[in-house]
Amino acid sequence: MTSRARGSVAIIMPAYNEGVVIASVVKDIKATLNKHKIKADIIVVNDGSSDNTATEAARGGAIVINHIVNLGAGGATATGLSYANDNNYKIAVSMDADGQHTSRDVISGIKAIKQQKVDLLIGSRLINPVEMSEVKKLGNRGLSFITYVLFGVNVADSQSGLRIFSRSAIENLRWKTSGFEFCSEMIWRAKQLGLIVQEYPIKVVYSDYSISKGQSNWNGVNILKSLITRRVVELFE
Repeated sequence: MTSRARGSVAIIMPAYNEGVVIASVVKDIKATLNKHKIKADIIVVNDGSSDNTATEAARGGAIVINHIVNLGAGGATATGLSYANDNNYKIAVSMDADGQHTSRDVISGIKAIKQQKVDLLIGSRLINPVEMSEVKKLGNRGLSFITYVLFGVNVADSQSGLRIFSRSAIENLRWKTSGFEFCSEMIWRAKQLGLIVQEYPIKVVYSDYSISKGQSNWNGVNILKSLITRRVVELFE
């Protein structure tokens, strides 16, 4: 694997059965990055998909890393971040592969982390939640509250998939869960490492496709169970 020069950006997209949209999502972000003259690579982590996600991602112009089996969003994001670390990217971005994050918000996050002394910058849908349903607002606020109670970290949108990582975060930030609960655990690990965590407002595009792929609030119960288990286990380690 060829080492890349520091100063470049890695855009990490965990993807599971996203063959319908992944090529267009990759092409859109590549076009916007080129427009703003930001040197970046798109890394799609194909997380054991049973469809043509890998082929379509490559067709869109992405570097594709394949998981033989589905590890979950946390496992796929960890793979992407490890790739960014091994290849000396200065900044990494994690974003959803279903098209719900806008390329404009990705660019603004990259520019913000370059200008500010921040290690983990989270794109918050709840700073100005115009497009979110009341059910989604309730679910996300509930999990953010649980994140605060369990780990003492207060963020508005603990479950956001759009995150910008500094070089320090790329090198040091790791987590142990592999499902969607990793979103909260990542923030906890950042606190343990003394990394600076901030949020910035983003807009989310909810299409029929992204809504059909999204997590239900009932999944929040499973996330809660996993987070409590992880917290209790580490109290006795």
